[in-house]
Amino acid sequence: MKYSIDKQDRNLLGTLTLPASKSICNRALIINALSSSPIYIENISESDDTKVMLKALSFDNNTVDIGHAGTAMRFLTAFFSQKEGEWIMTGSTRMKERPIGVLVDTLREMGADIQYLDKEGYPPLQIKGKKLQGGELSLDGSVSSQYISAILMLAPTLSKGIELTLTNRVISRSYIELTLNMMKHFGVNSTFEGNTVKIEPQSYNAEEFLCESDWTGASYIYQIAALCDNVDLTLPYLFKTSLQGDCAIIEWFEKFGVTTTETEKGLRLQKQGCFTESKLVLDFILNPDVAQTMAVLCGLLHIPFHFTGLETLKIKETDRIHALQVECSKIGMMLTEPKEGALAWDGLFDEYKKQTPCIFDTYKDHRMAMAYAVVGMFNHPIYINEPMVVTKSFPRFWEDLSKVGFDIIDVTK
Repeated sequence: MKYSIDKQDRNLLGTLTLPASKSICNRALIINALSSSPIYIENISESDDTKVMLKALSFDNNTVDIGHAGTAMRFLTAFFSQKEGEWIMTGSTRMKERPIGVLVDTLREMGADIQYLDKEGYPPLQIKGKKLQGGELSLDGSVSSQYISAILMLAPTLSKGIELTLTNRVISRSYIELTLNMMKHFGVNSTFEGNTVKIEPQSYNAEEFLCESDWTGASYIYQIAALCDNVDLTLPYLFKTSLQGDCAIIEWFEKFGVTTTETEKGLRLQKQGCFTESKLVLDFILNPDVAQTMAVLCGLLHIPFHFTGLETLKIKETDRIHALQVECSKIGMMLTEPKEGALAWDGLFDEYKKQTPCIFDTYKDHRMAMAYAVVGMFNHPIYINEPMVVTKSFPRFWEDLSKVGFDIIDVTK
């Protein structure tokens, strides 16, 4: 499938209801499954990742195929390790290339019975669920915060609770805090001092819960706002004070003249200026999922940048560092990798590298499709291959772009 994408004006007006945060929904679903009483969860995400989680937690099959859903693989591996029964965890070809050894090693320390069915350190997994005790553990905090969250959500149900020490540099700390804050909402207390998290044995309480809209999904709308002249857009179910770390983009986009006001109807975006600095320098250690959004935005506005904190991008749905370099070169942006976890651009374009027409590949990565859609505002039109990868987190993405003036045509031959 291929879409052509075009937008002739520089207006962003009206109201868009973004999808619920899959990060929040997936945590709520695991907590619900660990709770002795059912929890009412309002505004469940329609994303593929959440659908996978719901299906797995229906327990209608002992073989769980999570496709591309990395969060589901990590969370469910921990969940099923303490759920009585035998389980097979598998996924797509790319999922079988994404390491999970750090999590498995930690679960084995807790007494889990997990075996690799193919390559050591990678899915698919065979899990024989049983009661786990917990206790004092250590986990590498520089690999993925999802491993940490997977362990933490189990902690109150374990006979010894958990004292978890995170070694090395802790990345995506905001997602760990998101997990702990959600656990607190459901009655579980914890301490997070230095690099150590302590959680005593206790019970989750049944509480009604509203899944707020997705701040990472909002980054693509903010990206459009930064490229427009006339902006007055309302985003319901999105809050300035949020459990999600990616709400940090409110401050980031102020540099691009995008202001955010809280109203009774939701957040109101307006445009009151433009980027005036000579270079954008950002650390994405807490917000790695927004890196593609910002890289493409800087290119379209001719803003040199230096990004750090991108260590996890190579083990996402695709190697996002490589994918960014390849796809940005199609508009003449030659990105460099100064060191591991960094990405930079000098603001210069290589005219000989530019492609006409410009056809972007998505690498089965939803964030590649969404980050590059805005290029259609400058190159008329652009094309995106396999555009429906967006269903992983933002099923109505193309429909929403049409509502705000994008012309999107299926040109599949």
